Amino acid sequence: MSLLTIILNILLPPLAVFLKHGVGTTFLISIILTLIGWLPGVIHAFIVND
Repeated sequence: MSLLTIILNILLPPLAVFLKHGVGTTFLISIILTLIGWLPGVIHAFIVND
């Protein structure tokens, strides 16, 4: 995992997931979790972008 990916995972979790996986269910889940709360979105981004 690159430094840029780590920074994007923390600051903009949906963008990090989008850059890795594109538009799909993973991206939509990331948006929903980030809207519910920032921390669930960050955790999801780190798990998905592993």
